[in-house]
Amino acid sequence: MKNILYIVNIILSIAIIFFILIQGRGAGLGSAWGGGGETFQTRRGIEKITLKLTVILICVFFVVSAIIFLNK
Repeated sequence: MKNILYIVNIILSIAIIFFILIQGRGAGLGSAWGGGGETFQTRRGIEKITLKLTVILICVFFVVSAIIFLNK
């Protein structure tokens, strides 16, 4: 059981890193395809989904890490 939790934790950490990196520096995915991003806009579409998924993955990572810590 512990090995499965470690593997899940590793997969979650890689997914979190991936989703954080594709968000870009404050400009979101718009700058990845040449968008200027000079004006402030709310996150829409894929950027909003990416942000929510990142937050969910971080919460799940925290819970799995807590479970691993408490089972020692």
